[in-house]
Amino acid sequence: MKKNTIMEQLRSVKVEWKMLGDVAIIYGGLTGKCKTDFEKGNAKYITYKNIFDHIQVNQDILETVNVLPTEKQHIVKYGDVLFTGSSETADESGMSCAVTTIFDEPIYLNSFSFGVRFNNDIKMMPEFSKFLFRSNFMRKQIIKTASGVTRFNVSKERFKKIKIPIPPLEIQKNIVKILDKLTELEATLEATLEAELSLRKKQYEYYRNALLTFEQDLDRGGWKNNHFFCKELVWRKLGEVSKYSQTRISFNLLDEKNYVGVDNLLQNRAGKTLSNYVPTSGSFTEYQQDDILIGNIRPYLKKIWQADCTGGTNGDVLVIHTIDKNVHSRYLYQILADDKFFAFNMQNAKGTKMPRGNKNAILQYEFPIPDLQTQQKIVEILDKFDCLTNSITEGLPKEIELRRKQYEYYREQLLTFPKDI
Repeated sequence: MKKNTIMEQLRSVKVEWKMLGDVAIIYGGLTGKCKTDFEKGNAKYITYKNIFDHIQVNQDILETVNVLPTEKQHIVKYGDVLFTGSSETADESGMSCAVTTIFDEPIYLNSFSFGVRFNNDIKMMPEFSKFLFRSNFMRKQIIKTASGVTRFNVSKERFKKIKIPIPPLEIQKNIVKILDKLTELEATLEATLEAELSLRKKQYEYYRNALLTFEQDLDRGGWKNNHFFCKELVWRKLGEVSKYSQTRISFNLLDEKNYVGVDNLLQNRAGKTLSNYVPTSGSFTEYQQDDILIGNIRPYLKKIWQADCTGGTNGDVLVIHTIDKNVHSRYLYQILADDKFFAFNMQNAKGTKMPRGNKNAILQYEFPIPDLQTQQKIVEILDKFDCLTNSITEGLPKEIELRRKQYEYYREQLLTFPKDI
């Protein structure tokens, strides 16, 4: 059945809207468990992460827990919908995961989640539930049931008042058929694009390494790499051509666009995301346009960005400012984005639990500096790779994002029902 035909039916079909508490019961996860119960378990349970990461339970990644025959624990059943009970943000609270498998043994639920089981007289396909409770309009309702400050918890009483649509089974089956097919197509296409993106990243890394590696050419009296020959080349330490930022910027000059924490620097990419945190007091390390920002705490040592504005950051990020006019700032960025520098930084990192980059050692990193004309040529080549590989407005990442939005659009259209409540 074509999507348009289904959508036409949805505009006229009679859909019941019910409060969740009127059509289902809510049950909790495992209780009375301690650390040792999870060391050598005799039964399987569904983890928080399994629920958070999947719209339907992945039975291949169940973990074990010790459950005695005398214990009264809730057993997960086919048709249940599982929800995470809390999260660090309201937007990620109450993530759903449907049970679309009939288990041949008792399966339990982790203690940080809860389950919803529909009454016997309610016709709700679990294959339909997996899409329904992840739809935008349902997520908006679920998010409103969570409250908190540093951690958000779902209120079961508010959760019971969520209103859900219950379309006829035939409509549910047709919607599931279409969305399953779209999911399959999206996954296949996305896997293909991700594989291509991975190859392009490897190609980018290969050329960066080749272009930044020079050896002496005694026959011609100069230096060469796989692409260029130059007469002039010197080896310098990072501390000889750059310095760490020594200026401060006040919090009132910062917002989500120009405040940078290690969390919103992108991994090994020339960019950043908007910051979820904006400081409300104090002063911070200032960065200026063209300065290079590098993550200074594991596992973020490979995060790097060349600033396109002025802003501020904290102690988890190093700000490197070029001071030598014979060094192209973009060339220095490519040097510091190279795997050779990352390996050097990792080798010299200090600490055990959360090692930090050794600021003094980093300044001792030595690298080749050809003449400015050769630097410019290298930068032009690598920037093309960077654009194709990483830009959100060009290349494969944009294509992947467009496919996700296309899938989400059709999903929301198919899950939009007449609402007379």
